[in-house]
Amino acid sequence: MSRESSPFLHRLRDATNGHDLEALTDCFAPGYRNEAPAHPGRDFVGTAQIRSNWSQIFTFVPDVEATILRETVDGDVVWSEWEMSGTRLDGTAHHMRGVIVFTVVDDRATSARFYLEPVDAEQSTVDQAVSAQVHAGGAG
Repeated sequence: MSRESSPFLHRLRDATNGHDLEALTDCFAPGYRNEAPAHPGRDFVGTAQIRSNWSQIFTFVPDVEATILRETVDGDVVWSEWEMSGTRLDGTAHHMRGVIVFTVVDDRATSARFYLEPVDAEQSTVDQAVSAQVHAGGAG
């Protein structure tokens, strides 16, 4: 993997931080495929869903800001770790972290594997989290 930075990622970050829906949508190819392996029901194809998602985010988190924490490029695959934060209209915090693995062709994402998740504000320990996972559904 290369240590070079991705112009695509920086264009996407700048469009996000500039709250520029047109520039953000333009970061994605028309047939863009988004996979959410941890939430397969959230998979989608096309830029119409990108536009819908980000229109809502820009409306309901008007100060949203994205930071690229880490990135690496391997051919047309761009690995990226993100943090997004802001304040929702109701005054509550919006805070997400995670990884997005993009396939980029001609400076536009053609696909992504999306692992960005809301930050859990609860102060549970790892033992409590593991217990909650393995005892889910009433087992235990």
